[in-house]
Amino acid sequence: MSPWRRIPFGALTRFGITGGLATAVHASVFVICVEWLGIAPVPAVVPAFLVALSVSYGLNYRWTFGASGPHRVMLPRFFAVALNGFFLNLLITWLVVDVGGYWYGYALIVAVFVVPLITFALSKFWVFRETGQ
Repeated sequence: MSPWRRIPFGALTRFGITGGLATAVHASVFVICVEWLGIAPVPAVVPAFLVALSVSYGLNYRWTFGASGPHRVMLPRFFAVALNGFFLNLLITWLVVDVGGYWYGYALIVAVFVVPLITFALSKFWVFRETGQ
């Protein structure tokens, strides 16, 4: 058993902690891009997503799901789910900011609640499932 898995939490709790950390990373990079670097909110989603993606995969693979399957199988699956999460995040941001004309923080709030719920289900039942390899 991986030493990461010895911490006495269930997968959902570990996913929540991992997701919280990845979300905090995403939100921090997003706000830095918008507020400090002057990048428009929609394109600022890209660097925020990429940085959070690396944090999320590493922690979910080892700690959340204790996966031992090959990265050549699980990483493309994870990337596909994350890419769908990215496009959902992008769509939410575009709808709230560009279409709705609201502050980008509202888009961030919606994305923080919607995207993780979908990605957990897909991660649990498809990405890190090790049967049938």
